Amino acid sequence: MTMQIRRSFPFVSSQTAGRVPLAALAVAAALCALSACTVGPDYRGAPPVAADALHAPTFVRSPTAGIASAPAPNDWWRALGDSQLDALIDAALAHNPDAHAAEARLREARAQLSGQRADELPKVSADAAALRTTEPNLGALVPSGSSGSGSGGGPLQLYAATLQASWEIDLFGGTRRVVEAASAQAGAVSADLADTQVALAAEVAQAYIDLRDEQQRLALASDTAQLQQRMLALTDERRARGTAADVDVERLTSQVETTRATLVPLDEQIAESLDRLAVLTGRPPGALDAELATVRPLPALPASVPVGDPATLLRQRPDIRSAERRLASSNAQIGEQIADYFPKLTLFGDLGFTAADPGHLFRRSNFSWLGVPYLQWNVLDFGRTAANVRSANASRDEARANYEHAVLNALQDANAALSRYGHQREHLVRLEEVQRSADRASVLMQQRYTAGVSTLIDLLDTQRTQFSAQQDVVAGQAEMLKDFVLIQKSLGLGWRTRSN
Repeated sequence: MTMQIRRSFPFVSSQTAGRVPLAALAVAAALCALSACTVGPDYRGAPPVAADALHAPTFVRSPTAGIASAPAPNDWWRALGDSQLDALIDAALAHNPDAHAAEARLREARAQLSGQRADELPKVSADAAALRTTEPNLGALVPSGSSGSGSGGGPLQLYAATLQASWEIDLFGGTRRVVEAASAQAGAVSADLADTQVALAAEVAQAYIDLRDEQQRLALASDTAQLQQRMLALTDERRARGTAADVDVERLTSQVETTRATLVPLDEQIAESLDRLAVLTGRPPGALDAELATVRPLPALPASVPVGDPATLLRQRPDIRSAERRLASSNAQIGEQIADYFPKLTLFGDLGFTAADPGHLFRRSNFSWLGVPYLQWNVLDFGRTAANVRSANASRDEARANYEHAVLNALQDANAALSRYGHQREHLVRLEEVQRSADRASVLMQQRYTAGVSTLIDLLDTQRTQFSAQQDVVAGQAEMLKDFVLIQKSLGLGWRTRSN
């Protein structure tokens, strides 16, 4: 425990020093010499967690294709090249109620920090009073013929103005540890706000991708239903001419109705996605219906996704920063509790003027002052302080475990997201090959059916396969986009710095 003398205090005036025991002066001087001593463990930084994984050049599950080791941009959504998505995320970060609540918690934490810092300074108050009273008439109480005075006293007046000050000297650093803990806590709440922004940007992007996916699949199903309806009309005409059977009409009718049946749940999902986006951007349901009604393609993925390295993940994930700051705060709280083992010194001062005439109140002869050093030491507390210290140590150990969990969980999130993205990329290539084959088969079967070489049931099966392949490709593209979003979320990207 390093001790430095940072300040000294005149506990008494030169006029009263001779009446103060020398032992008291010695004790006061010794306590002042300890004023730079801060008890409790100093924070040395977060403990090392998964050092090998964090110092590796790449993530364990990173795919070999489509991933770059360059640093990832914080506003990752702009790489998708969709202006509507950009506007929605900007609106969500500015107007979402969860973001506003997180900002309010940050302002509260910073205000509490300012209050804790103010506790290091003296407390000063001022009083003023005016007193007027009348003495009782003692003449009525003296018997007639008595030699005592029978005159009553006149009114009494008293005016006073005082200035009081007190200052608890932070001898053993208990107050400094309180400020240290509050500062770290404010840093944790700031990281919580960033974490809220990361989750919010990802949620808006996923909802937007769901909307465009559902709109595309609805348009595809509608076009397919119209094509099947035209085929049904042609087949019905052929039946009237005797070149098609009733069973062909019924089979085609069944397929048309099956395709139309998929439109209803898609309409419902689109409405849910629109309302979800509206609420995420701080607006009521239905507010975005007109703006997002036009069907647009899914955003385009960049050729490669920059992800950086695991060490960068450790620095930029807000939940890791939050856990580290809470560990620092709990570490400081140990010193705050240990300080209760030691004495507390408070300086009290009083400056005042008292007079019977307000016009003479501030004369030098009416001035009085008082300076008192007050030493308090809770010598016997039956283990209360020791229990509080043990509790603070346990809280610090819990915060350390939470930090370790945050780091390991972040590594798991990033590796899982990268693994999903790599596998979905391969899966989408296969789906696109299936679609191209189904498109070619549909064209060939349509030609054979027109030429009368194949049956209607063969054509319907081919078109059903084509429709399914097209739906699968759209869904696969959407899933790959959402996996891209999950990569950005797992890397802790999407937060913005707030100065206030």
